[in-house]
Amino acid sequence: MAPDPEKHETAKAVLITREQIERALQVFELTAPVTPDRLTQRYRELLVRWHPHRYANLTNNPRKYMQMYKKGEAMSKEVHGAYKVLLRWVQETDLSQNPDGHS
Repeated sequence: MAPDPEKHETAKAVLITREQIERALQVFELTAPVTPDRLTQRYRELLVRWHPHRYANLTNNPRKYMQMYKKGEAMSKEVHGAYKVLLRWVQETDLSQNPDGHS
């Protein structure tokens, strides 16, 4: 069964709110304007910082390890979500400033 093009277009049309952008900038500890290269660099840095397996050697206490692991998981998900918001925002901003697609 082929995907419904109307549903696909509707999913793309979801607007990013100013609050989402501000929250994502806080997660990334960045201020506007943001370049795609800087965004990707910061994304990678944050994923390294919050990767759940990074906590394996920090403690021998299984309970504390699991707490830290879960925090790392949650932060990794938050970083990924913030990255998607900021990447889309940066791309939309770039397209609105350069409608022909050239820098």
